Amino acid sequence: MSHTNVGLFATCLVDLIRPNVGFATIKLLEQVGCQVEVPLKQTCCGQPAYNNGDLQTSQKLAKQVIMLFEDYDYVVAPSGSCMGMLKQHYPELFTENDSDWKIKAERFAEKCYELTTFLTEVKPLTVKASFPHTITYHDSCSSQRELGIKQQPRQLLEQVSGLELREMAETEVCCGFGGTFSVKYPDISTRMVSNKAENVQNTEAEYLVTADMGCLMNIAGRLHRLESPVKAYHIAEILADMAEE
Repeated sequence: MSHTNVGLFATCLVDLIRPNVGFATIKLLEQVGCQVEVPLKQTCCGQPAYNNGDLQTSQKLAKQVIMLFEDYDYVVAPSGSCMGMLKQHYPELFTENDSDWKIKAERFAEKCYELTTFLTEVKPLTVKASFPHTITYHDSCSSQRELGIKQQPRQLLEQVSGLELREMAETEVCCGFGGTFSVKYPDISTRMVSNKAENVQNTEAEYLVTADMGCLMNIAGRLHRLESPVKAYHIAEILADMAEE
C-alpha cells in the first residue's frame, strides 16, 4: 500500500524559534502512515506582507509556495496562522484576470491542512503519548476564525495518558500577538497578553498549550516576565511525547 505523500510547511517561527515542533510534527504524521518531506526551498507564507497591504510581495511568495508543494498529496503546517494564509487567502490573492494562478491557488488550498485538523479529520491519530500534568489550552484567532478549529486539539489532548485539561476564562480571546499588531500597537498588545497570562495562572495549570507559535511565544514571554512557573508547549510536542517534563 502506497504512503500518503505529505509536504510539511514548517513555518518561519518553528524553523527559527522552536525546531522541536517541526520534528514532533513529522513524528506524528509518520505515525499515521504519511511519507513526509520538508522542501528546503520553502519561504515565508507571505502573511506579514499580506496583512500590511503589500499584495505584490504576497503574490510572489504564494506562487513560490504553490509551485514548491504542488506534487504532494497534502500540505500540513503546525500553525493555524500560516495555514489560514495558505488555505483562505492564497485564492483571494489572484483575480479572474489571472485565472491560471487563481485555479492553481484554489486547488492548492484544497489539500492544505492545519496539523490538528489533519490528525482528526483526514488521518485520525491514535495518541500514544503520556503527559501526567495539568494544562490549559489557548485557542488562537486564526485557527478559530479562519479554519474553524476548536474541538480538534481537544479531541487529541483527551487521549494523552495522565493529562488533565483545565479550561481558562476567555480562552477564545486574542493574546495580543497578531503578527505585526503587537509591533504597531505595543501598549494594547501588552494589556491583552497580560490579561491572557492572568487567565492562564488562574487555572493553576502547570503548562500552557497552544497550536500556534506566535501565540505560544507571546504568552510564554509574558509569563516569564511575570516570573510565573507555568511552562509552554506546542500541542505537537505533547502529542508526540517530545515535551521535556
